[in-house]
Order: sequence, then C-alpha cells, then structure tokens
Amino acid sequence: MNRIEPPPQQHQRMAQSALAAPDARPERSFHGLAVSAGVAIGPVFGTTEPEAVIARHKIQASDIGAESGRLEAAIVQSRKQLAKLRAKLALLPEESQSQIAPLIDAYIQMLGPSRLLRGVRARIAETLLSAETAVLTEAAAIAAAIMAQAEPGLPAEDRAGLQRRADEIGEIGRRLVRNLTRSPFRSFAGLPEGSILVAESLRPADAALLDPSRLAGVVTDEGGADGHTAVMLRALGVPAVLGATGLAHAMQPGDIAVVDGSAGTVTLNPSATTMTAAKRSVTAFARERQRYAKLRRLPAVTMDGEPVELQANLELPVELPLIVQSGAVGIGLLRTEFLFMNRETVPDEATQAESYRTIVEAMNGDPVTIRVLDWGGEKEIEALTLAGVVPEIADTNPALGLRGIRLLLRCPDLLETQLSAILRASMSGPVRVLLPMVTTVGEVRAAREIYERVARRLRRRGERIPEKLPPMGIMIETPGAALSADALALEADFFAIGTNDLTAYTLAVDRAESDVAALYDPMHPAVLRLVQFAAEAALRMRMPVSICGELAAAPRLTPLLLGLGIRSLSMNASAVPRVKQMVRSVQIDACVRFARRVMEQGDADRIRALVDGFGKDV
Repeated sequence: MNRIEPPPQQHQRMAQSALAAPDARPERSFHGLAVSAGVAIGPVFGTTEPEAVIARHKIQASDIGAESGRLEAAIVQSRKQLAKLRAKLALLPEESQSQIAPLIDAYIQMLGPSRLLRGVRARIAETLLSAETAVLTEAAAIAAAIMAQAEPGLPAEDRAGLQRRADEIGEIGRRLVRNLTRSPFRSFAGLPEGSILVAESLRPADAALLDPSRLAGVVTDEGGADGHTAVMLRALGVPAVLGATGLAHAMQPGDIAVVDGSAGTVTLNPSATTMTAAKRSVTAFARERQRYAKLRRLPAVTMDGEPVELQANLELPVELPLIVQSGAVGIGLLRTEFLFMNRETVPDEATQAESYRTIVEAMNGDPVTIRVLDWGGEKEIEALTLAGVVPEIADTNPALGLRGIRLLLRCPDLLETQLSAILRASMSGPVRVLLPMVTTVGEVRAAREIYERVARRLRRRGERIPEKLPPMGIMIETPGAALSADALALEADFFAIGTNDLTAYTLAVDRAESDVAALYDPMHPAVLRLVQFAAEAALRMRMPVSICGELAAAPRLTPLLLGLGIRSLSMNASAVPRVKQMVRSVQIDACVRFARRVMEQGDADRIRALVDGFGKDV
C-alpha cells in the first residue's frame, strides 16, 4: 500500500463529503478476525511503514570491530526508543498503561543479555556477516526454531504462545535493522480525529503509539487474534479487525468504513441502508457495555440464590487489568510458563516469588490458583534446554511425552524452587497450587511429599509461610485422570477440569490440524461423560471442582455445567460478563433437569440442539 495521504484538513473535507453521499462508490465487504469488540464508523486513514533498504553482504575480518560497534550503537538506540515509548504510555488511560507497559519492558529486556544478541554477535565475528545481515539471519533462525515446536497435537493456545514468542524476536530484529539502516519508523502524527486506521500490518510498538481518544477503529490486512498487537488493541478499547485481506489496497482517501470488531467484518463505502444499521449497532453496543459494566458489581448468583464462582485465566501479567475490569472473583488458572520464556537462565526462587506476589497483591484478596510449570516437548523454553533440564530435540509425539508433572518429578529441583516461591507469595493473599497433566495417584503423592518438604525447609530458614499450607489440586485433562477421579480425589485438595486437552485426548484430535479440526467437539458425549464422572467424584468428597477450559467461557453451556454440579468456572476475562448474565438468568432445578436430558443423549448434534433450545422446553 504505497499512497500519499492528504493533509488532515483535506482528509476531513473528503470524509464529510463521503458521509453526505455514502453511495458514491459501491459498497464492499471484507472479513477478518474479531479482535476488539465494538462498532466504529469513520473515514479511513492509511499508513505505511517506509521500507528498510537492506543490502545483505559479508565483511572483511578487519571490519569486525567496526561492525560490532554499529550493532552496539543500534542496541543503545533501540533501548532509548523503547524507553521513550514507555514514557509516552502516561498519556493513555491507566488500564491501558498497565497492560501495554509489561510488553515494552519485555522488549527492553530482550535488548540486554539474550540469545538473539549473543547469536548476532557470533555471526558478525565468526561468519563475517554485516550487522544488519546478522540480525536478520539470527532473528529468522530463532523464530523458525520456535515455530518448529508447533507439532501435531499441540493445543491451539500453546501454538498461539509460540507465535507470540516468534513475533517478539522478529519485532526486536526489525527495530535493530531499522536503526542500523537509519530507516524511519511509522508515524501517526497526521491521524485525523475519529478516523479508522487501516494498515497492511501493525506492530505492537505501533499500537502503543495510538491515542484511543482520537481513534474510531483499527483494521489491518495481516495479523491474528492471539498476538501482542491484538492484546494491545483490546487494551486500548477501540473496535479492531485484523486479517481483513485486501482492504488496505482497495480503499481510497475519503472512503468511509464500518468496522465491526465483534463480528470481524469491515464494510467499505457503506450504503445508506448499511449505514443506518451500523448506527443502530453502535447504539446497541454502547447499551450492552453499560449493562455489562453494571453486571461487574453484581454477584454471580442464580435466580434461586445459588452462588457461582466466576474466575479468569491468566497467561501474561499484561492481562491483569482486564481481569479486574471483568468482575472475575480471582484467577482460576495462572499459567506460569511466561516466567520461563525468553530467558537464558531458569528464574530463581526470589524472581518467581516476586512475580507471584505482584499478581496475588493485584487481586486484592481474591484467590489465585497457580499452575506449576507445564512444559511439554513441543514447547521450546531456552532456559530449560541450556540448563540441561529438557532435551534439545522434542519428543516424537510431544502430546504423549515428557510433560507437565512428569517432567517436574524427574527434575525435583525445578518443582521445589517453584513451590518455594509460591509459598512465599502466599503470605500476600490466598493462593492454590495446581499440578498439570496428572494421570496417576503416585504422581500426586510424590508432589505432595515434595511440597511438604519444601515447607519444612522454608520454616527452618525463617521464611514466613501460612501455618496451613495452601491447597494442592490437580488438572483433570486426560481420560485416564477422569476415569480414576475417585482415587485421585482421595489425594488432591481440588480438581480443575481442563476441557481443551481433555477433548483433544479423548477424541484423538488436534484442532489446529485442518483435516481433522471439525472433529474437535467439546460437546461430544464422551467428553461430557468424563466431565460428569470427574465432577461427581469431587462432589462425593465435598471437594472443590472447577472447569477451566473453553466450555467455561461459553454462556450457552453454563446451564449444562451448573446442572452437572459445577459451581466454579474459570475463563478468559472477556467472557466473564456474558457468563455471569447467564448465571443470573437460570434456576438450578431447571439446569439439573436439563443436564439429565443432555447426558441421556449419544449424539453430539442432538446435544447441540438441546443446548441451543435451553429455556424453551425446560
């Protein structure tokens, strides 16, 4: 998209003209990924990033010193730019600042001692590559190595995590190259107020520069719903659609667009009929947001007074403000893998304790369930490889290999360090410890023995930890664990049923594989019966049990889960208000009768029909 944008005043005049005559150009629709909810109407504003001209070449041995000096200067310049960008965040709403700042901090940290810079320096000195060539080559090699871990059987959320890490490496590489070649960065200085920003792609650092008070919406040709750019756009709270292929090249200055960030659609040059409908959608969405804002302060209680615990899953600290805003009453699943990513060394006890303490304190007394490291052979964590904890080559079938509690019990020092850090952080608020990928009673017993040994050691050391240790529970995410739930319930303090992996293992389906993705069905009767079996085992022991997979985030499935006896659900923060609305609209007796009917079915299509018809015939 190489076009020269008109000055802001001319842009506004053209937009006003287009609004007055919306049928001047034919209406066109584009489809992408729904990233940030809401509907926006406004004139389009295109922006491009000037291309960095890079001549890949070798250098003479005598030039190694000079080329290394250029690299170090680019590193210093990049750190200054990111520090300046972080300072600019003060102009954003407080909630947006707290979500975007951690990512900028992560970029700054990667410009310190890191695998990327170590590799770049080696390529300059040992293979005589120019600085920019070395950066491009090393960044591409690391990103490819990360994505090579996305083997069959890898859950979609883990695949998205790998992609984010690869993107982080690429982002730092691009910044270094632009500074080495003195290429200008993208500018939003001329963005008129109320515009729809359209770009072929948008980097996270670009998103951090946007002012949500001046912006109506954002659309890109490229990008995914799980990347850092998407997270940052959601933090800004502007309607956004990514991956709307072709829009950037189809638009012209002065065109009007309607962006539906909930449906993932963009309409260019809307007709009068479309414009009228879009305006109604804007009003409806505003009312919906007001309704959900009121729900935040209301309890999750059924119509007949049964309380339901709605918590949120947390993958990155950047998501904390979203959890607070959602009305969730705690974190039902804190994935700790983020602490081990993009590091050359395994985080020590003090580092982990401080990270957990920060999150626990942010929840202000609401409980936090911390899942210990869930490494699998498909996940590349450089620090674990360098420390000799895991092999450099992944298992042939990583989904069935050395992962979760199996790895931690084989490397008890790793588990002991993490448990020590969690116990120290537990003085700041209520926490629970969660063990991943448990399949046998012996694994729970072995982990508890380590847990109690760690507690005794901390007390001898003079550390303050709770007199009664925080509960230790297990993930139910394999058919084996679900079918042995009665025995596991005698050893664990609580269950967290992970329906994503449970579905994949039960149906032998990788939902990321297009050939079989349609077979991935959480409403398959086999999956629901395993959920029921595990839930009933916990309830017989009067033990807490929660759902922390995708089933928890689907409001239409809430009556079924309540009918199965589930009273605790953990989901992505954005789903909490909708699930709460469903909870407050049902009665437990009706849910129990409904669940009984569903569990009598042997066909997933019939189950879906019953779910969709709930309330009409119960």
